[in-house]
Amino acid sequence: MRAAAHKYAILEPVAILVEIMAYIWGLRFTHPGMSLAILATMVASNRIHREGAGRLGFSRDHLEECCEKFAPAVVLLGLALLGGGIVTQSLRAMRADQAVLAWAAYLPWGLLQQYVLNGYFLNRLEASVSHRPAAAISAALFSGAHTPNWFLMAVTLVAGYVCARVYRRYPNLYFLGAAHATLGFLLLLVVPDSISHHLAVGPGWFVR
Repeated sequence: MRAAAHKYAILEPVAILVEIMAYIWGLRFTHPGMSLAILATMVASNRIHREGAGRLGFSRDHLEECCEKFAPAVVLLGLALLGGGIVTQSLRAMRADQAVLAWAAYLPWGLLQQYVLNGYFLNRLEASVSHRPAAAISAALFSGAHTPNWFLMAVTLVAGYVCARVYRRYPNLYFLGAAHATLGFLLLLVVPDSISHHLAVGPGWFVR
């Protein structure tokens, strides 16, 4: 009975992905409050599985380790993106104060997405499949939520897998959320809308 429960546990994150996709493609226009219902469902799942804030990564635990081990890579990647934008002259016109405000506004969104990817998808999947494929499946589900933006799907597939591997060893959502926001903002700043479609997903991709 326990093995069967673990086997079908994968249906929970898949069901949440279906709900997210339904919201992105239609419900957000007719029932915008559904986003809170979906989030509440994920939080309830965490509570049922006795996953408190600290266990999920909403704490200072591992923050220093993440900064020491991974912040240099984030900085180098960020500088590479900026350098590429300067060389190709693709930088979006934006004042320094506007850029800072845009980045700051991205921080909560980055934290939320990392919670969905790791605090929910990865934790649920590791209860139903072995550790090795869980990170890849979690990244694939996360990538699928960015349909049909092929650029974001590719980026989130690779970056999502990396973040899941980091989270598994150093579960700190604050660092991952800040890194997500920083690199996501730089992609918006550097990559032309002809490629990124202004990072839009769902129906918004077709009008960007």
